[in-house]
Amino acid sequence: MKISIITVVWNNKETIRDAIDSVLSQTYKNIEYIIVDGASSDGTVEIVQSYGNKISTFVSEKDKGIYDGLNKGLSLATGDLIAFLHSDDLYANSNSIEEIIKQFESDDNLDGVYGDLIYTPKSDTSKVLRYWKSKDFESSLLKQGWMPAHPTLILKKEVYEKYGNFDLSFKIAGDYDFMLRVLSAGITVKYIPQVLYKMRVGGESNKSLKNIMLKSQEDLRALRKNGVGGIYSLIIKNISKIKQFIKKEN
Repeated sequence: MKISIITVVWNNKETIRDAIDSVLSQTYKNIEYIIVDGASSDGTVEIVQSYGNKISTFVSEKDKGIYDGLNKGLSLATGDLIAFLHSDDLYANSNSIEEIIKQFESDDNLDGVYGDLIYTPKSDTSKVLRYWKSKDFESSLLKQGWMPAHPTLILKKEVYEKYGNFDLSFKIAGDYDFMLRVLSAGITVKYIPQVLYKMRVGGESNKSLKNIMLKSQEDLRALRKNGVGGIYSLIIKNISKIKQFIKKEN
């Protein structure tokens, strides 16, 4: 079973090497690694090129933002499974992908799996600032503002072929819109109760008050667009994040 891992990057020479090394260090080897660069000018391109043929596909050209880049990666992917690793982030362990593959190999009916995620400081990925503990999926949870951590959600490629890619009208909440679309459609997903992914703090959605407000507006639009909920769901969604700062990995 081949998995395509897609990294979208733009001017991120500080951490792109960590992301690449995280993929290349995985114990599971049937990996197609695709990097889509948005025409970086800070040295990112040179870092990626230094890995040579260890990167399966590398594209560097101007794009319309992160979701356009992700869609480009999807169009290039040839794997049975699709995963995303953002250029600031890492897999939690060298066997993270192997654990994911085991779930698919043990159940042919699975459309996807997801797990837990931890947020770390930019300077020290061994520390935990926030712990996103997920749970088993139930469709009723979507109306309560619940969702899995998108970077941990690995889906069969056929899910994208059936339900479509990311909606470019969203600037920040395109991943939430996509998850609402496919999860409310009734795909079969399984929760892996372990940390699969490490995310550095300071992402696009919360780097400024303007972006936080835009994220809330787009989250509400995604809820209504997919017929899942409204303002109540959004309020519960935001309140539920508070416990992520309290709950730590055991």
